[in-house]
Amino acid sequence: MAVDELTLRADEATRCAEDATRRLEDRYESHLERQRTESVSRRRFRTLVGRIQRTGAPYGVHTLVSRPTGEILLVRHGGIDRWVLPGGGIDPGESFLETARRELAEEAGIEACYDGLAMLTRIDLRTSGYRMRGILPVFAARAETTTPRISDPDGEISAAEWFETLPEETRDRAALRACRAHTL
Repeated sequence: MAVDELTLRADEATRCAEDATRRLEDRYESHLERQRTESVSRRRFRTLVGRIQRTGAPYGVHTLVSRPTGEILLVRHGGIDRWVLPGGGIDPGESFLETARRELAEEAGIEACYDGLAMLTRIDLRTSGYRMRGILPVFAARAETTTPRISDPDGEISAAEWFETLPEETRDRAALRACRAHTL
């Protein structure tokens, strides 16, 4: 049986994600672990292979930031028209935590004290005949400034607001609820 280039790249990507998982688990002890499976188009799969090969994380890094009142910060992402945790792609040479800090500053203008890893989701990605694994790290943080200021260079974020109750149009509500319960 012949093995094609995409299979080899997907296998390498999975190894990169497993290495990133081990590094995070060695550094951060108490975090929620989740698993999800996504089916994507072949084109999207190819894009995500490259991201996972570089960092282990197809969708970057996110931050669950809260205020002392228990409210959490969400940003409105124009590309998916949903409320999401602030976060995004990893720049070359950045650690996961550095990415989380930068993305929080860009998307919401909030400074925060980071408490560690809140949740690590293992994502099984599939497309016709191919599969690989990536990870999605979510860090927990406490807000030091609470007035959002968006300075998103990508122009994807249209709003940043504090919420006591998650809005209906929040992406990954169940995972976010579980993560919130685990950290607050």
